[in-house]
Amino acid sequence: MIGNLNDRSRQILQAIIEEYIVTAEPVGSRTLTRRQGVNLSPASVRNVMSDLEEMGFLSSPHTSAGRIPTDRAYRFYVNTLLQVGRVSDDHEEQLRERLPLQGGDASRILRETSRMLSSLSRYAGVVLAPRFTENVLRHLEFVKLGGLRLLAILVTEHGIVHNKLVELQEDISGEELIRMTNYLNSLLQGLPMTEVRRRLIEQMQSDRVAHDALLDRALRLSKQALVETEADLFIEGQATFFNQPEFAEAGRMKELFQAFEEKGQLLQLLDRCLAADGVQIFIGNETNLNPGGMSIITSAYRSGSRKLGVLGIIGPTRMGYARVIPIVDYTARLVSRLLNSGEQQLPAVT
Repeated sequence: MIGNLNDRSRQILQAIIEEYIVTAEPVGSRTLTRRQGVNLSPASVRNVMSDLEEMGFLSSPHTSAGRIPTDRAYRFYVNTLLQVGRVSDDHEEQLRERLPLQGGDASRILRETSRMLSSLSRYAGVVLAPRFTENVLRHLEFVKLGGLRLLAILVTEHGIVHNKLVELQEDISGEELIRMTNYLNSLLQGLPMTEVRRRLIEQMQSDRVAHDALLDRALRLSKQALVETEADLFIEGQATFFNQPEFAEAGRMKELFQAFEEKGQLLQLLDRCLAADGVQIFIGNETNLNPGGMSIITSAYRSGSRKLGVLGIIGPTRMGYARVIPIVDYTARLVSRLLNSGEQQLPAVT
């Protein structure tokens, strides 16, 4: 039982985990006494390691006499043994220097955030953009692409841009398109997306629209444009897994990149993170990601009390949790301030 771990067992378990995080090599008793400063004989250490293995905290690879931590060990380490500090001054400076360069374009800010998370952590950075239905509409515009096609451009209150291709049944003039755009913005601007749909239905049933073919057409086009699409998911740094020995086998690497490409499992996990408060840590099998052996650390970014999306870092279960957790926490608070400030200069994060 976890509660039965005494101080000696905790010390040795922590030393094994921290050694394995650095080396990715099974840890033996002599390594602990020589490099980790465990002040016990190798024989005593082996006895404790044997007990920890029986309790499910360690496993023994067939090719080595050393032990490696299990998912249960990492969970105990994160919940009980880990001391998390603040983000380093260097990482803070890099984030504050890079993110403002994106100006007011929120989509570019979120993409750059995923790059920065990967760069600072040396793992994969991931950012889930605000879902379409959670947004407030700031502006809607139609752009002619040629033939019978329009590009509908929707801009939300935080500057997130959604593009949607709309097919026309018949051509429309530039003057008519301007009138339609002005009408729709006067009708829908400032409404939550869920309210936008209700307003469209109401207007399509009104007497005024029944006698104005252009307004009726505008409403029908906007209804096409407002069909919800899959949430934008920005992922950077997948190639960092090539440097992780746990994923050196070609089959595991193929499964990993397939999971990143298909995104379905990852989106489900990030939705779970969005429903929770604070920094969330999913370790190994807790992620339900295929292949296993991965952990993800996430935090939501906000507009006031309302959660907009999720950002985080994905790495092997052997990731450096003490270093990564503060990066995720600080970045989420920084992005929240930036998206809400609408200014070129980043406000301080406290």
